[in-house]
Amino acid sequence: MTLASLSDVSVSRGGRPILRDVSLSLPAGEILAVVGPNGAGKSTLVGAFAGDLPVTAGTVTVDGRPVDQWRPRELALRRSVLPQHTAVAFPFTVEQVIEMGRAPWARTPLAAEDEQAVAEAMALTEMTDFAGRTFSTLSGGERARAALARVLAQRTPILLLDEPTAALDLRHQDLVLTAAANRAATGCAVLAVLHDLNLAAAYADQVAVVADGRVRACGPPSTVLTSELLTEVYHREVEVMAHPRSGTPLVLPVR
Repeated sequence: MTLASLSDVSVSRGGRPILRDVSLSLPAGEILAVVGPNGAGKSTLVGAFAGDLPVTAGTVTVDGRPVDQWRPRELALRRSVLPQHTAVAFPFTVEQVIEMGRAPWARTPLAAEDEQAVAEAMALTEMTDFAGRTFSTLSGGERARAALARVLAQRTPILLLDEPTAALDLRHQDLVLTAAANRAATGCAVLAVLHDLNLAAAYADQVAVVADGRVRACGPPSTVLTSELLTEVYHREVEVMAHPRSGTPLVLPVR
């Protein structure tokens, strides 16, 4: 079952095309990794899926309905968004920031799950011991995990994650993507923009390679992550081989 989709979507800003005729779907129970060079249009793609950016052509659907037909609160019950950067202007604690993810559920029967959802999200991201800290005092990696916890606490069937591992060390990269995989295993649809191609290969069910605003390929990592395509897209010679233990594609720059 498809939970969200882009059909022939184009997006322009200031008259400059950013996305061109993009069609992608987010199936329930899967992780779609979006990869590609800087400036390819990956964050714009997330914004289009989220309904945060107007499209100049094509159709965006969430839960089978055009995204612009949902009211903001209705949309917030169906999809949660992790932006590249999270700024908090006031001295909120980590726990208060994570609790913000529960705002869409206020005055609904599921508001009774607020405390459990927040506690679970903090545990999954290893932020429980930081609950009383002021968000602004955290390191970059700690802020990233707190921001992800807010998204997890929102408990939506669609998760849109823009570079969720960018500020994280090796261990916490795996922790974050394991959390995403666990959500997918419960029937959620997850989109994750990733720069690390090996993480995409290890965790994603499908990989979409985006370049110059277009989807150059989309499919299983073993099919999409080829030396020929990646060398062309990144303008850097790379070699792709099977990982000796897992068999997943292993992407290495040729030096």
